Amino acid sequence: MKKIDKKYLLYFAVISQLLFYVSCYKPVNNDVKEYGLFTKNIMVDGISRRYAIYIPQNIGISPVPLVFELHGGGVYIEDMTGESGHKTPYKLWMELAGKEKFIVVYPEGLNGSYDKPTWNDCRGDCYVSSNADDVRFIAELINKIEKEFSVDQNRIYVSGTSNGGFMAQRLGIELNNKIAAIASVAAALPAVSDCNPPANPISVLFMNGTDDNHMPYNGGTIGNPPNPDHGSVLSTSETVDYWIRFNQTDTIRVTYTYPDLDTTDGGVVQRFLYKNGKMGTEVVLYKIIGGGHSAPSIREQYSTIFEHYFNKQNHDIEMTREVWDFFKNKTLNR
Repeated sequence: MKKIDKKYLLYFAVISQLLFYVSCYKPVNNDVKEYGLFTKNIMVDGISRRYAIYIPQNIGISPVPLVFELHGGGVYIEDMTGESGHKTPYKLWMELAGKEKFIVVYPEGLNGSYDKPTWNDCRGDCYVSSNADDVRFIAELINKIEKEFSVDQNRIYVSGTSNGGFMAQRLGIELNNKIAAIASVAAALPAVSDCNPPANPISVLFMNGTDDNHMPYNGGTIGNPPNPDHGSVLSTSETVDYWIRFNQTDTIRVTYTYPDLDTTDGGVVQRFLYKNGKMGTEVVLYKIIGGGHSAPSIREQYSTIFEHYFNKQNHDIEMTREVWDFFKNKTLNR
């Protein structure tokens, strides 16, 4: 056998390694090959944190918006995505994401005093939630997703309900350099807050029921029956007035009343829009007249058993559609 020169062996070895590297290397933000709903984990402060992420088909390499949907206290991410089999308006985010081309993330809080997921929001007089650094959790999750996908860093949004609605406000305050707009459903400003005002104006949407028996529309102690351990809130009107002043929006509102599509749900929806705030911000209140402690939905209607504990769910609007229409033209201006 003819003896092969060592320099050719070395050359072959180098070329082989390069070919292996090229074949295995996946460039960041290249065309996404996997799509659908995935449940994953990320280590934060030495603790494994769960989240679900939905990647729509054909998002390509162009930067896309990122939407976080935060659960209420005691709710698991499988309840949010519909994998548990229960009715859930929040799973409709995935359908919207497919049509509008954005990524949806459902993070999960750590267990609070009642051994179910909670968020460490701004309520200074709440003693039932975990003490986790959830702001850091979401910040690291944003960084991770930005490395894996092509994310439009000027179009990152947070929506949440109840405990998640309070947490959305905290993120709008403490991640003010990353979040373009927030939506807070069945939540208001804490009467006793551990949070300072945000550094910059930020667009805010509220969607609160006047007959909410857990988060009182007119302010007071949270819970059914009211429980001081759950903290206390300002009224919805005081909350909206705070954000109007902070964002320096118009004080004259634009009012719209939605058609009463379901006359059996106990009420109607009014939208109050305050425009022309600093940095293009807006404040919006959806007043769910007769609505209870839930996100309105036409397609995902809760059971009568649910309504026995949380009062009526409105069926005249789709929460996810309304929130996305609010989010989609908001950009980070810092």
